Amino acid sequence: MNDQLSTNKPQLLLVEDESDTADLVKLIMEGQGYQVTHVADGGEAEQMIALMPPPSLVVLDIQLPNTDGIALLEMIRAIPEWSNVPVVMLTAVSDEQRIRKIFSLNIQGYVLKPFNRETLINQVEPFRTTAPQAD
Repeated sequence: MNDQLSTNKPQLLLVEDESDTADLVKLIMEGQGYQVTHVADGGEAEQMIALMPPPSLVVLDIQLPNTDGIALLEMIRAIPEWSNVPVVMLTAVSDEQRIRKIFSLNIQGYVLKPFNRETLINQVEPFRTTAPQAD
């Protein structure tokens, strides 16, 4: 975990179960200077969130195996250290009721799949921060 504190790169936690989408997001975000940590399963994401320091940004799918993105978002908002971490949803879900639910949980962006590079970058760039530096 100290590796994350030793870099000036903003940390991004990507929770996405579709490997092609995850690879594309990782490629785009690393090209933008992010250090990307990827998990493909909601249960694994729960463990990761419990163990790692808060990242600069979370990019989160809704439809995930084991624990869905809405439950993960509720978990993130309930952890004091994580409660203000910007979250951008990246999902194929366009159901109005579910969209209202995620916006009520204080998300900062919503990208509908399929997406293009510019749309993704425009949604995440306002939240670019670097990892905290050790004194």
